[in-house]
Amino acid sequence: MHAERLTVPALIARWAVEQPDAEFLVADDTRLTYGELERATRDAAARFAAHGVVKGTRVGVMLPNSADWAIAALAVARLGGVVVTLSTLLRPPELAAQLRAAAVEHLVVVPEFRGRRYLDDLREISSMLASQPGPIFDPTLPRLRSIVTWPEWPASDARRAHASLVDALERAVQPADDLAIIFTSGSRGAPKGVIHTHGGALGATEAGLDARRVTRDDRLYVAMPLFWVGGFGTGLLSVLIAGATLVIEAQPEPARTLALLARERVTLFRGWPDQAEAVAQQPEFSSTDLSSLRPGSLQAVLPAPAPPGSRASLLGMTESFGPYTGDRLDRDLPPGKEGSCGRPFAGIEIRVVDPDTGAVLAAGAVGELQIRGRNLVRGICGRVRADVFTADGFYPTGDLGLVDADGYVFFRGRRDDMFKVKGASVYPSEVEAALVALPAVARAFVVDVERNGARAVGAVVVLAPGAPCSVEELAAGTRAHLSAFKVPTCWRIITADDVPTTPTGKVDQAALRQLLVGVFA
Repeated sequence: MHAERLTVPALIARWAVEQPDAEFLVADDTRLTYGELERATRDAAARFAAHGVVKGTRVGVMLPNSADWAIAALAVARLGGVVVTLSTLLRPPELAAQLRAAAVEHLVVVPEFRGRRYLDDLREISSMLASQPGPIFDPTLPRLRSIVTWPEWPASDARRAHASLVDALERAVQPADDLAIIFTSGSRGAPKGVIHTHGGALGATEAGLDARRVTRDDRLYVAMPLFWVGGFGTGLLSVLIAGATLVIEAQPEPARTLALLARERVTLFRGWPDQAEAVAQQPEFSSTDLSSLRPGSLQAVLPAPAPPGSRASLLGMTESFGPYTGDRLDRDLPPGKEGSCGRPFAGIEIRVVDPDTGAVLAAGAVGELQIRGRNLVRGICGRVRADVFTADGFYPTGDLGLVDADGYVFFRGRRDDMFKVKGASVYPSEVEAALVALPAVARAFVVDVERNGARAVGAVVVLAPGAPCSVEELAAGTRAHLSAFKVPTCWRIITADDVPTTPTGKVDQAALRQLLVGVFA
C-alpha cells in the first residue's frame, strides 16, 4: 500500500482479509490476531461512537502498554477521531496542562497502575471531575466532556445502534485527516502537542521499515511505552503496516523480558540501548535460547555485536514521527561513514543552516538541521504555522549536525545544549561518546555548569556493573581522546535508577545540573 493512501482503518481491513489468523499483538497474557483486532476495534469504535466520538473528536488515551491501549487508540482512529496519547507518568498538574493544550473531549483512563489511582489524580485537578459517571462541565477544562475508566462503556444496545455509523465514519477517513497528538519536550521547556495525520504518521513509519528491518515475518519486541512515538510509531504502527507481530509488556523487567524474548521467539528487539544491556546482564542470558533474534536488534542482545559506530544510529524526533534518517541496521556503514546516522529516508529533505543567521551551509559544515517533507508534523497545538515552520516550509529541529558530500548525516548535539568553554565550542554528544567508549562506563550525560562565573564541563556517569572506576580514571580516559577543554572538570557517578528524566521520558538536564552543584574534580 502506497504511503499516500495509508489510513488506520484501511490497514486493519486489509490484514483482516489477508491474514485474519496471524498474530497482531502479544501483550502480557493477551493475544490478538488480525481478525480479532478488527472485531475488537469495531466493537470499541461502536462504543466510542455511542459516546459521541466522530471525525475530529479528540480522545485522550491514558493506559499502560496493553492490548487495551492498542484497541482503544485504533478504534478512535477508525472513526477519524484524534488519539491524544497521555503518559501514565504524568502528575495531576501536568495532565491538566496537556488536556487543555490538546483540547481533549473524552478521556479514557486506567483506574490504577503501579500504585497510582488516576481517578484520584483527576479529582485533584478539579472536584468537578469526581462526579463520574456523567457529563463534565468544568471551566478549567472547557472541552472535556466525559471520562471513561477502561473498560466501562455505554449499554450494548447503544453499541449495536451505532454499528452502521462506524462503517460510514471509517469510509470517510482520509490520509490528510489528523490521527494523533503526541506530547514531547526537550530537556527544557513545557511539553508541546505534536499533531500528525494518518498519511504523515503512517508514511513516516513506512519509510523507515526497511532500515529497521521490519517485515511481515517479524515478531517485534518494543519496550518503550505506546504513549510515546517510539512505542506508537516504531512499534504499534510499524507492525500494522508490515503485517507483523508486536510483543509488549506493561512493566518491562529484565529477567522477565529475557524469558519473554525466548518464549515468543522474538526476531527484533528495539528500544533504548540500556534496556537491552540490562537484559544481557541477567545471569540466565548466556543459557537462554535467543537464536530467533536477528541483526537489526539492539546490539547488546546479539551474539556477535557490531563494533561501536559501525551501524547507523537512527535520528528522529516526535515531529518527524520517529526516525527520518538511517541505514540498514543489519549491515555496517560504508567505510568512512562510521558514526553517522545514515541518509534521509524517502520523503525527507535535509539542509544545514547557520544557527544565528539562517544561511544555508555547505556540505560538511556543522549547523542546525532543518527538515522538510510530506511525513512531518502537521502542526503544534496552540501555534500558528508561521511559528512552527520556516517561510519555505522547513522544520527547525534544534539538532546540530552536518551532512557530508554523500548525503550522510552526522549528529553533533542539540542547539540548546552546545556551550562554550573559554570561547571554544563543546558538543555534549562528543564528550558523551568518548566517555561511553571507556570500558567502565555504561551511560554518560554531559552538561554545562557554572564555576566561578564561567562555564565548565560537567559529567554524570553510570558505571557498568562490576566495573569500579574513579573520577581520576574517568578523566584520564577522556583526556586520551579529547582536547583538554572538553574534559569534564565536574563529575558525579550515579546508578542507572538515579538518572533523572522528564515526564516525556527524556533525560532532565536541569536535574543533572543539580546533581553537579558544588562538585568538582
